[in-house]
Amino acid sequence: MMIPVRCWTCGKVVANKWEPYKQLIHEQHLSETAALDRLKVLRYCCRRMLLSHVDQIDELIDSQVNRQKHQQSRATN
Repeated sequence: MMIPVRCWTCGKVVANKWEPYKQLIHEQHLSETAALDRLKVLRYCCRRMLLSHVDQIDELIDSQVNRQKHQQSRATN
């Protein structure tokens, strides 16, 4: 799902940190702690928002595409 725009506890904007956070972890191979420090996410409530988020949108899109392909193949048979 999409990351919440603001931290639930303090209200600070965290959604703009998600993409840079993923890039630092996957492309530059930084630890989660180092990536959050580099992005200046210092409050533990905001860190929690990024650390605990599960990005499922790609899985949902893949699932929908596979479902459509399956339905099309059944319609042609």
